[in-house]
Amino acid sequence: MNHDIQNLEPKEVWKYFHELTQIPRPSKHEEKVREYMLDFAKSHGLEAVVDKVGNVIIRKPATPGMENRKGIVLQGHLDMVPQKNSDKEFDFTKDPIEAYIDGEWVTANGTTLGADNGMGVAAAMAVLASNTIKHGPIEALMTIDEETGMTGAFGLEPNILKGEILINLDSEDEGEMYVGCAGGLDANVTMKYNTVPVPAGHKSYKLSLTGLKGGHSGMEIILGRGNANKIMNRFIKHAVEEHGLMVASIHGGSLRNAIPRESFAVVTVPAEKANDMLNCIKKMEAVFRSEFSATEPDMKFVASEEPMPDAVIDPQVVWKLTRAIYACPNGVMRMSDDMPGLVETSNNLASVDTDNGIISIKNLLRSSVDTAKEALGHAVSGTFELAGAEVVLEGAYPGWKPNMESAILKSCREMYKEMYGNLPEIKAIHAGLECGLLGAVYPNWDMISFGPTIRYPHSPDEKVNIASVKKFYDFLVKVLENAPTK
Repeated sequence: MNHDIQNLEPKEVWKYFHELTQIPRPSKHEEKVREYMLDFAKSHGLEAVVDKVGNVIIRKPATPGMENRKGIVLQGHLDMVPQKNSDKEFDFTKDPIEAYIDGEWVTANGTTLGADNGMGVAAAMAVLASNTIKHGPIEALMTIDEETGMTGAFGLEPNILKGEILINLDSEDEGEMYVGCAGGLDANVTMKYNTVPVPAGHKSYKLSLTGLKGGHSGMEIILGRGNANKIMNRFIKHAVEEHGLMVASIHGGSLRNAIPRESFAVVTVPAEKANDMLNCIKKMEAVFRSEFSATEPDMKFVASEEPMPDAVIDPQVVWKLTRAIYACPNGVMRMSDDMPGLVETSNNLASVDTDNGIISIKNLLRSSVDTAKEALGHAVSGTFELAGAEVVLEGAYPGWKPNMESAILKSCREMYKEMYGNLPEIKAIHAGLECGLLGAVYPNWDMISFGPTIRYPHSPDEKVNIASVKKFYDFLVKVLENAPTK
């Protein structure tokens, strides 16, 4: 593996991205990267503050002759999604990311790369450190906890920033500019359960569903990838009815904004039906692989013998649970009427966990239409409430409504064509860019989002296209050098 990413072009961007990969920064653990950003600002003689929720704001005055330009806020987030392959030993709170060059891409060894949004942060840092780029007043807003709760964006105070234009550096297709995004809503499900003794004559197994692609629950929900929680639930329900299977524990998925790639369950089955169950696993694996042949070619579903658990979940609870998960809406609910090809509304049944008498199920609902998001929330909550669960709908955040008359959009389109000979695509995104929240606090902002090409974010397959980083950064510099006058 070639790990020398610092010699890629533009070197100033890759230098800072490499440094970011060496700093553990999963969501809610941004202490070290925040300190790093403050040290960076100090070393370049720049003003830096940390607001009350932990966002970092760095200010750089206009270069001589550019004082009459509108202030621009460069915005990204400090945290990254901590996802790894199950066979990878890695502690995201301690270990550096092992980034390497793979042909035309940079990726990581068995973990997420953190190009989302490390590449946007690195580009902003390169601008702040430059002595040659001409620009008006710049403020870099680096938020915390974007990936798990948008805590930084929720907590941003009015009047702390002076800029009039926001450039969000967190989109993932070079040559595309985003002018709108979906809002989101969390649906947290809790079911209580009692346990019963394992019947005599049972054998115990661990079921492992692995090898799914997962990915970003907004960007890649349209790709029709398998949801590990849904697939595991199909087998459990079938095996309960056909083979007398009993469930001791289930642990599927992890992060709310990542399509679940893996699910594991400890189960018991009457010894005389064990072979039938094992044969059924092989048959069901073939069924699943056939159904998802285009999207999940590496799916694996296996069973291995497991020490006997102390107890199993009350079968009546399992009966309710499996039916509720079966019925829970998941995936794309509706496509946009206004923008062809854009998902309007979706749900990600992100995680299912059992522990100490509590079944915890997490969902992330997204929609660019607030009323549709609310209606889907009632559908999800109603499904689980009928099964006797408690459901809390919380963490709602607004979408970002497109403004096709935006001045910064018009100028960016013209500059992109001047540089590259073609117009960029103008899109909205089915993901929770922070622009919706930030724009609610600063309604005067003219906003746009663009970035380099990143594939498979929120999964260990995450990678960033090398050539796109240079195009993205060169364009950002062009926009800054041609900022509109006040």
